[in-house]
Amino acid sequence: MASTSTKAATTESILKPVTTLKGHGDSIPSISYFPDGQRMISGSLDKTARQWDLKAGKEIEGARGVFEGMVFAVAVSGDGRWVVTGGGDVDRPELKAFEVETGIVKIFEGHLQQINCIDISADNTLLASGSLDETVRIWNLETGKLLAGPFKSIGFVGAVRFSPDSKKLAVKLDWGTGLEIWDVQSQKLDVRIGKASGTGATLSPILWTNKNKTIIAAFQFNFTADSDLYDFPKTIYEFDAVTLETVGAAFERHTEYIHGLALSSDGVLLASVSYDNTMKLWAFESRQLLASFDVQDPSLLILSSDSRQLIYTTYAQDECKICICDTPPDILTQARIIARKKSAHRGILNSDATRHHPAGLRRPPIFAIPMVPRPPPTRDPQQPTFLRLSKFLRFPRTNGVRPGRKDQSRNPLDFPATLPLPPNRLHGESAPSTLLPGGRTFFNPIPSSSDKGKQKAREPKRKTVEVVDVPLGQVTYGDVVGVDDGIRPFVLFFCLSWFQKKEKKQEPRPVYDDELEDDEEEENVLDPVTVPPPGMKKLN
Repeated sequence: MASTSTKAATTESILKPVTTLKGHGDSIPSISYFPDGQRMISGSLDKTARQWDLKAGKEIEGARGVFEGMVFAVAVSGDGRWVVTGGGDVDRPELKAFEVETGIVKIFEGHLQQINCIDISADNTLLASGSLDETVRIWNLETGKLLAGPFKSIGFVGAVRFSPDSKKLAVKLDWGTGLEIWDVQSQKLDVRIGKASGTGATLSPILWTNKNKTIIAAFQFNFTADSDLYDFPKTIYEFDAVTLETVGAAFERHTEYIHGLALSSDGVLLASVSYDNTMKLWAFESRQLLASFDVQDPSLLILSSDSRQLIYTTYAQDECKICICDTPPDILTQARIIARKKSAHRGILNSDATRHHPAGLRRPPIFAIPMVPRPPPTRDPQQPTFLRLSKFLRFPRTNGVRPGRKDQSRNPLDFPATLPLPPNRLHGESAPSTLLPGGRTFFNPIPSSSDKGKQKAREPKRKTVEVVDVPLGQVTYGDVVGVDDGIRPFVLFFCLSWFQKKEKKQEPRPVYDDELEDDEEEENVLDPVTVPPPGMKKLN
């Protein structure tokens, strides 16, 4: 059995009705709203069913139904098309459906004793009825024919309720000592708990929650033949619809039999009335008691579709009435805040970060692959920078050999300054290159269209440039080395003078001028000209 509900500090007060409907001459065991929220129908043991104009606060003339037996149950379909009544006497059941627009009346025959309870499915096509004959039947509202059943129970049927998807039917027995869940399609019993008391039917309903997985009912556990027949249920439980095991804490504050129960459409507020002459409002998610009101002789309880109104009936023989009260706004707001907090907390617990996967569905562990650490590269501080850098600038081996060294592969960077280099193929053989002293090539950018004519005019006048041996330390321009391995060219731009330490002394440097003016008739490149250091005059 679940633990007790969360207790809150509440004060007993009187809930004053804003509208009171009078007219019935006997107890009112059933009431139901019309979909427009402006009308209501009530069934009474005075053998009448009456319709009420809630705005005017009075009975609608000409809409009263008179029956041969007592009316124990009334219901209005969600589309407002059908009004159903159930009742009769012990040996003469009455079950009728009235089509509101046409006035057509359908009579459902099959039960052997009076009808205690009815319910219409959410799709407005099915009608369920429970009887003192200990059976439940399901009917087609359109045709009036029996679709399923009879479902044989073990006691008097006190309450029936379709699940929101209309696939299951919940049944409560007698005064709340037994529960059953039936499958509508297979017409088989899914689960049952408790036993029959044999004392009669209860007015307390059975409710499905919005989750479509649990039901709510006032229930009495451990009922035996030696139990007090009038020790009726005083506690409300939530049950798992599959196993009928209790879920969460129970609602325990009433001291007498609970015969009225209602759940708001959003599932956040639960209301109950009892023979202890109190009406209690609960936060459904937390089980917290939010308010308790003194109500004299309550018999039945429902909530409006928007939960803004509470309607209860009284069972006094001399004056039976319907009382309509406004739901305290602060109570309704508090219940919704609690529901939001619970929902957020439940979302965190059910997230992937906190969810515990079943043993068979757990993800396989991810093992880390050990990585062998690489030793840091060794560095010889005595080694020249150029040699250290050449280890990172790898070139494919070629078949070239150094002069004087036969059949020995070489690094393409190792060559004398006077050795001619292979042709540069980065931009194809057609790209013109200027041969510089020392046999090296300097890559020329792609000439503009205006320079192409001048270049072609000069090409026939050029001759092979004489190779001049220049000391390595005097090379200050960028050198291009192209090595063709037959697959792709590798090119390295570097400045040799950057890698070589030079002494700070003024030495004359040769100047090369390989650009020919258009008006000069030179046929050969000028020889190197010695440029005097700064501060010295040129001698003629």
